[in-house]
Amino acid sequence: MSDYPCTKDLYKAFLQASSVRYSGLALSEVSPSRVSHDSVSRWLKSRCFRPKELWQLVAPSIDREAPCFLIADDRVLAKKRSKKIERVHYHYSGNEHDVIAGIGLVNLLWQGLEKGESVPIDYRIDDKETDGKTKNSHFCDMLKLAKARGIAPEAVVMDAWYSVFKFR
Repeated sequence: MSDYPCTKDLYKAFLQASSVRYSGLALSEVSPSRVSHDSVSRWLKSRCFRPKELWQLVAPSIDREAPCFLIADDRVLAKKRSKKIERVHYHYSGNEHDVIAGIGLVNLLWQGLEKGESVPIDYRIDDKETDGKTKNSHFCDMLKLAKARGIAPEAVVMDAWYSVFKFR
């Protein structure tokens, strides 16, 4: 298989089109330019994509004056076969209805009410052993930061288990 480099546009198109599998192997199987899964892994490893970089990327597309919702959710990126991977811990998975090994992720999404556009604006990795924070404290930090960035939502939508937090 030819080893063409993975690009941001190719990876973005893959994520937008894929509804089930998000792995480098899945991208290599459907890529029109025959990218190897190792090429995808190397490309991803060379990128540093922290929450601050996400915000810098999406901020121009958000109308802070438009009515919006903020949607918070968490998910577990399953790593069932992992033996020893950094940040992999046991989390309850709603999809599996069980505790599984995986990486916990807390997401914050901006949802415009006029045009219905959705934009991810922040995320945190749930790794209490590293930072000492719970999912709720990450969620609160993200809401405070959204407020500091000038986002004033009509409502904040989340799973019922999140603690009560006063946004305004």
